[in-house]
Amino acid sequence: MKAIHHLHATHLHHLSHQLHNNRLPMVYAYKDVSIETQIKTSKKSNRLGETLSNLLNIQKPYQKINNPSTYSNWNTLNIEDKANTPTMSPKEDISDRWRDIHGVQEWEGLLDPLHPLLRREIVKYGEFAQATYDALDFDAFSEYCGSCMYNSHKLFDKLGLSKSGYKVTKYIYAMSHIDMPQWLEKSRLTYTWSKDSNWIGFVAVSDDEESRRIGRRDIVVAWRGTVTPSEWYENMQRKLEPIGHVDSKVEHGFLSIYTSKSDLTRYNKSSASEQVMKELKILVDYYKSKGEEVSLTITGHSLGGALALLNAYESAAKFPRLPISVISFAAPRVGNIAFRDEIYQMGIKILRVTVKQDLVPRMPGIVFNESLQKFDDFTGTLEWIYTHVGAELKLDVRSSPYLKRGFNFIGFHMLETYLHLVDGFVSTSSTFRSNAKRDVALVNKECDMLVDELRIPTCWYQLANKGLECNSYGRWVRPKRDPEDIPSPTREDYSYGLQEISYEF
Repeated sequence: MKAIHHLHATHLHHLSHQLHNNRLPMVYAYKDVSIETQIKTSKKSNRLGETLSNLLNIQKPYQKINNPSTYSNWNTLNIEDKANTPTMSPKEDISDRWRDIHGVQEWEGLLDPLHPLLRREIVKYGEFAQATYDALDFDAFSEYCGSCMYNSHKLFDKLGLSKSGYKVTKYIYAMSHIDMPQWLEKSRLTYTWSKDSNWIGFVAVSDDEESRRIGRRDIVVAWRGTVTPSEWYENMQRKLEPIGHVDSKVEHGFLSIYTSKSDLTRYNKSSASEQVMKELKILVDYYKSKGEEVSLTITGHSLGGALALLNAYESAAKFPRLPISVISFAAPRVGNIAFRDEIYQMGIKILRVTVKQDLVPRMPGIVFNESLQKFDDFTGTLEWIYTHVGAELKLDVRSSPYLKRGFNFIGFHMLETYLHLVDGFVSTSSTFRSNAKRDVALVNKECDMLVDELRIPTCWYQLANKGLECNSYGRWVRPKRDPEDIPSPTREDYSYGLQEISYEF
């Protein structure tokens, strides 16, 4: 257990109780958002809670399966037998099909039914996005709050991704010049590693063996996301900002996180955009000079999905002939129709994984969105409305016999819930696949989504003793970080076969 979750089960049950009674808390959390000790409600949040409930047609509280027999095929799931089987099947060679899996044909014919090779790749990129949550230090009493707990050499080993076939080459830090309530994780201590910046993601590249399997050298950028106060999502609907050419506009909060910088900071003297683009140029130039075929795959969850789209937009302009794909999870809308059209013209391939019950992909523009295009003959093109981009793989919580029924606002949005549903999805006309390999216990890492019969504790993913250690005198203390895991803005030599290139933690 490598990370500690600050939302205890009691907090989550309290939140769920409020939501069932149409009282949406002012602040909810997902790793990088601290929940206030005293949760205040308002008439505004009450109205929003009612709206969200009505949109989802939620009428009933949780329907727990108190008797396994209430699920008629429960015995066919072989729950106990699965505990003694690997969590993934052997990797298959996709070198001759990688362009299809990367979206060259917009994933036509691969989504419903979901092609097994594509399923595995979606889960792979989703686990990279999940790593940005699992490794985040969100302990408000830590002087390194908001940073990654491990240096780039250790990250995948610590998170069980050592067999992914990728190596991390760069960490990305971000800040924002506008008021983004509770987005930046802040330490309560006077002395802290940074008062302005947060670790927001990383760049990784496939090793030689994985590159042979997937048919090219794949560069990955994974962006961390967030679940933020409901008011923040409401405000997004009124603030589109110009980007690029012609009439393209994007949500100003996303753009601020992606482009903000300050000479007064240690980690954001250059913006997240500048950091990632500099690293991409180094890697693309290096592998192209060796005559290799190179692709760029950008992934992220929630806010991270929005940042992934902005990153892809900028990368396509910088590397016009580079195959670029975005695999996003629970991503909100990012820009207007002109922005969408420009994305298509650039040739960027985008696959949005969504869950029917999750509200975040409906925002911003929960009312005024791409659905209004059918009135273009009367209104003309409405440049002020938000629109989604790309192909969609739409999942349903109700398809899984492992998941509770009812309304779980937090659980619906969790990336682990998404990855569980991807792993079990066959088609819209089929049942959840019985031979799904991914460990179902992961769903409850930070929420309460699994049926009680599985006997998986809620919010179980945490450090032993909440990070405290008993010293030789019998006193419980907070251990010091290993010096090599302390974030540093200085550049370090990195020996991943690129001797002339240096990397930073």
